[in-house]
Amino acid sequence: MTAATMRKQIALYAAQFPSPGCCTAEGILCAGGDLLPARLLAAYSRGIFPWYGEDMPLLWWCPDPRCVLPPDAFHLPRRSARALRNHPFELRMDTAFSRVIRACAAPRRDSEGTWILPEMIAAYERLHALGYAHSVEAWRDGELLGGLYGVALGRAFFGESMFHLCPEASRAALAGLVAFLRERDFLLLDCQQATPHMLIWPWARGRSPARNSWRSCGRLCPSLILNLSPSCRGSRGGCLFAMMLPWAGFPTSNDEPVSFQAP
Repeated sequence: MTAATMRKQIALYAAQFPSPGCCTAEGILCAGGDLLPARLLAAYSRGIFPWYGEDMPLLWWCPDPRCVLPPDAFHLPRRSARALRNHPFELRMDTAFSRVIRACAAPRRDSEGTWILPEMIAAYERLHALGYAHSVEAWRDGELLGGLYGVALGRAFFGESMFHLCPEASRAALAGLVAFLRERDFLLLDCQQATPHMLIWPWARGRSPARNSWRSCGRLCPSLILNLSPSCRGSRGGCLFAMMLPWAGFPTSNDEPVSFQAP
């Protein structure tokens, strides 16, 4: 498929989604369709994402409020920074995307099931092959111990899921992602929903602007909609930080909430 054809399909699918203002109170916008790359990219360009479980229809969400985080406001808890300095990880990007998404889909003690179904895995692997979906991985002694994956579009990164097999591994991956986003002048990290897992971060508490505020973020970065080419080219398959650990340069906090103003 040529780039021009992909753009036409994305525009067509984007027009088919209802207005985000039509969501239910829970944030469900509509149901049905498929997980083809063009439809997924059309959804993300409008702040919409898929989320559903087994024996459910394909549901598209645009919750209000939603957890949108400016990379420049990132704070790493002091004890995490200390632990990462004492026991660092090697951070890599896009060297094990399939392993990361499957690890995120694995059963967890605090969850009854997973929304990362086989068809979801296949869909995001297709986006990864096209250069839109990316993984950040925390390695130690040649072993993958944590990571996250998401979709980069324009100057926004849409985080999907993360996992860890040892303490601080997923925090290391998130710190690496934020450092990468800052370097590339990304304007927002969309964590989609303010889940209890996200709210353990002092950086994230109180940072759930209304849907209209999220859309104003999109107006500040028109490339979010106008530039649908992959925005992380040149990053695939390598070590993120060869010279400096990303947590060395982050402000730290005593796990206290920080104030938020939507961009």
